[in-house]
Amino acid sequence: MIYQESLDFLKDLAENNNREWFLANRERYDAAKDNVVDFTAQLLAKLQKIDPAIDENIDAKKRVMRIYRDIRFSKNKTPYKNNFGVSIPSLGSKPGTVEFYMQIQPGNSFIGGGYWMPEAPNLKTIRQEIDYNAAELKQIIDDEDFVKLFGDFRKQEQLKSVPREYSADNENIDLLKLKSFVGWRKISDNEITGSNAVQLVADACSKIYPLNVFLKNALA
Repeated sequence: MIYQESLDFLKDLAENNNREWFLANRERYDAAKDNVVDFTAQLLAKLQKIDPAIDENIDAKKRVMRIYRDIRFSKNKTPYKNNFGVSIPSLGSKPGTVEFYMQIQPGNSFIGGGYWMPEAPNLKTIRQEIDYNAAELKQIIDDEDFVKLFGDFRKQEQLKSVPREYSADNENIDLLKLKSFVGWRKISDNEITGSNAVQLVADACSKIYPLNVFLKNALA
């Protein structure tokens, strides 16, 4: 589980997002990060049974993202993120492409997977796969358990116009207009700090896994 103390640290950091406070509370940060790394290690052990393409030698510590913000091109100059991010790609996928992703943040934790905002060449390739093989994707995203956990896959952000390679009367135009291909669900503070938290996240990932396979195959 994620300890309440870890959430408390993130809450306090959001209210005191400056270097002086962070350095004064470095031990709290180290303890919270260790907690997230341990949670990630337990999750990886379960995910490796769900997704055989997850490297058995993957280092949980390296999957927890840096808490330091890149402020070079941002108007927001606060130096630290107010959450812990965990990126878990499969073998052959780069972080930030097809992956499982978890965010831990008081009141805003979630688990997700798929491919968020693909770059243009990958987006074009995924659309081609949908055009050729929409039935497989629809079988995944219209599954009762998938919809119960993640809602309507088609309600993600879409292009306002029809992609120029396709016609407006294409029976799958609602999928072809998508900008992202992800399933995600929020996790309450009570859930993430509960004794069943690792299994809850793993169960959600098991429903995302077929989507990841579809997207990886599309990009292969």
